[in-house]
Amino acid sequence: MRPYQTLLYYKYTHISNPAEFAQQHQAFCERLGLVGRIIIAEEGLNGTVSGTMVQCKKYMDKVGNDPLFLGIEFKVDEVDELSFSTLHVRHKAEIVNSGTLSKHQIDPTVKTGKHLEPVEFAEMKDRDDVVILDVRSNYESGLGRFKNAYAVDIDNFREFPDKVRELGITKDKKILTYCTGGIKCEKASALLLAHGFEDVYQLHGGIIKYGKEMQGKDFDGNCYVFDNRVSVEVNTVNPKVITSCRICNTPSTRMVNCANATCNDHYVMCENCGWEMKGCCSEACQTSEAVRPYDGTGYYSKD
Repeated sequence: MRPYQTLLYYKYTHISNPAEFAQQHQAFCERLGLVGRIIIAEEGLNGTVSGTMVQCKKYMDKVGNDPLFLGIEFKVDEVDELSFSTLHVRHKAEIVNSGTLSKHQIDPTVKTGKHLEPVEFAEMKDRDDVVILDVRSNYESGLGRFKNAYAVDIDNFREFPDKVRELGITKDKKILTYCTGGIKCEKASALLLAHGFEDVYQLHGGIIKYGKEMQGKDFDGNCYVFDNRVSVEVNTVNPKVITSCRICNTPSTRMVNCANATCNDHYVMCENCGWEMKGCCSEACQTSEAVRPYDGTGYYSKD
C-alpha cells in the first residue's frame, strides 16, 4: 500500500456565501494537514487534495456528510508522494472557467446529459450512430484520448461555448462527452442540449473512473492531471503512446513546461532531452534571463 492518497472530486450545488465557505474550508483542510487546490463558487465545489489515508478519510467523511454535497463522489488514487506542495482554497466565479453562467445560463444542477457508467460508455462508444467528444483543452487531448474521439480544438474550456456551433456534428448523432473527472462534461453536455442536440451523454467519473473500472481499454496515451504528477497512465489493456519528444521525436508521455518562465510552453519532452536542454524547449530559451532551475521534472509550482 502506498503512503499517500490523492482525491479528485466535484459537486455542483448552490453555496449561498462561497467566500465565507472558502475561508472555513481552508481552515478545516489546514487542521487536517491536507495539500492541494480547491475552488469554491456559488455553483459548487471542485478540488484535488492529497494527504495520508487517515487525513483523506476524515476529509471525505466531513464533506460527504455535509447536506450541501450529498452524493459527492471521490476518485481516489494511491500515490508514493504528495501530489501538491501547498494548500490553496480559492473563491472564484465558477468551479470550471467556462463563461457560461452569464452568457448561456447553464445550470448543471437542473439539466445535463445522461450519465453513462464506464461499462455503458464502453458498450456505446464504437457504434456507428455515436460521436465521442473530448471536451478538454487541446494539450490534454493531445497527450491522450479515446480511439476515434473528436477532440475540440480549444486552449481553455471557456472557449468551448463558442466552438459548439463549429462542431459539424449532425443532430441525429448520439454524443458521448468525456473529460478527466466529469466536471467539464456537466456543463458541456448541458450546453449541447441547449443548442438542440437531443441524445447527449457524459462519461460518469470521467477518464479516471473509466481507468479504474474498465482498465482504460481503448484510451490511447496518458491522462493529463492538474497536480505534480501531470501525466498518469490509464490503459492497462491495450496501451498506446501517441506523443513524442519535441526535441528528439522519441515516443514519450512526459509533459513539461519550458524552464524559461517567459515562454512556459507546455509540451512533451523525454527525460534525456530534458537534462540536455536544461528544461528548455529551444536553444533560444536557454539564453533567457527568466530560466528557472531544472530539477528533472519539468514541473513548476503555480502556488
